[in-house]
Amino acid sequence: MIVKLKKRKAQHRDLTFGQPYVVIGIEADAFRILNDAGRPFLYPSSLFSLVDAREPRDWVTEFGEDGERYSYPRPLNDSGFFEDFFDQKAKAVATFWRVVNHRLAHASEVA
Repeated sequence: MIVKLKKRKAQHRDLTFGQPYVVIGIEADAFRILNDAGRPFLYPSSLFSLVDAREPRDWVTEFGEDGERYSYPRPLNDSGFFEDFFDQKAKAVATFWRVVNHRLAHASEVA
């Protein structure tokens, strides 16, 4: 899934208008993307327009109590994974970059 920022927003200076971003996952209906600083942050999906709506086949999708969606590749889908990543735990960091590099390589082949 590839998205682009709909319009410039002062509160999102870490995103570039018109730049395509590969969605790494969906968490509570927000998109997790690598921002311009290379950090995997969550952003409201309403900020983006879809460039390519195809979702990776390996995403595991679950829904919360209020119907909110959670979708990630299985290796990134464990509860607390991103807390471990941001705490710089070696296993989480290595897993994240392995999965994301694979996804980015595949996205560039499709584009």
